[in-house]
Amino acid sequence: MALILDGKAIAARVRAEIAEEVEAFRKAEGRAPGLDVVLVGDDPASAVYVRNKEKAAQEVGMVGRVHRLPKTTSEADLLGLVQSLNLDPRVDGILVQFPVPSQISQAKVVATIAAAKDVDGLHAESVGHLWGGEPRLVSCTPLGCMRLLAEAKAELRGKRAVVVGRSHLVGKPMAALLLAEDCTVTVAHSKTQDLASVCREADILVAAVGRAELIRKEHVKPGAIVLDVGMNRGADGKLVGDVAFSEVEPIAGAITPVPGGVGPMTIAMLLSNTLKAAKMRELWR
Repeated sequence: MALILDGKAIAARVRAEIAEEVEAFRKAEGRAPGLDVVLVGDDPASAVYVRNKEKAAQEVGMVGRVHRLPKTTSEADLLGLVQSLNLDPRVDGILVQFPVPSQISQAKVVATIAAAKDVDGLHAESVGHLWGGEPRLVSCTPLGCMRLLAEAKAELRGKRAVVVGRSHLVGKPMAALLLAEDCTVTVAHSKTQDLASVCREADILVAAVGRAELIRKEHVKPGAIVLDVGMNRGADGKLVGDVAFSEVEPIAGAITPVPGGVGPMTIAMLLSNTLKAAKMRELWR
């Protein structure tokens, strides 16, 4: 049976490490790092994610603030708020919870956030630094995946990695991080021909395509490390991943569960990015 990578336990260790660093930062700088999250509208899932981020920030000693705006907020008003946060010296990290209502361009929001405060790692500058081999602030979920691989003591150099999914938030930055660790990386997706045979080449398989239980036993090489980024709501209301866990667990060398795997790591790495942004703000200007 596979080693179960317990994201909840590992994330708790990461938060404890961050709390110590936050206290040291507070003593040195006379203030705590600040994370500001903006929520537009009343999407229930987004509201839960934002509450969790606010709570996590406060638990590690950061100043966690949430700006809750009505669904009718105009693009100009949202961008104006973001610009004010860019200029606010109390704010080290800015995260606008996506999706935003249809009247607002997500691309414009991303472009407006100052790169030095872009704790979601989506700004063009952030992406450019990542692919240029000098990462600054990197998307939180891929960072969490890399920490999970480190905790599993995975040997990455020279290994074959397959990332199923090509999103800006997960798939593409995940590929860049694995390349930086000397993996041979293939980026596949739901339209890849003969996806199963491509996936079976992987020593490290990352499923981040957003399709419930797409990855089954025939996709997995025996002994592979399988990271399941998917968060899909089943017909019964329960969360399921992109990986058919019960089929894959007996084959894999290590695997993340859903829930309790990659998800908790995402918030932990958001806190890590905020602390990094606070420490490096002057150097990045």
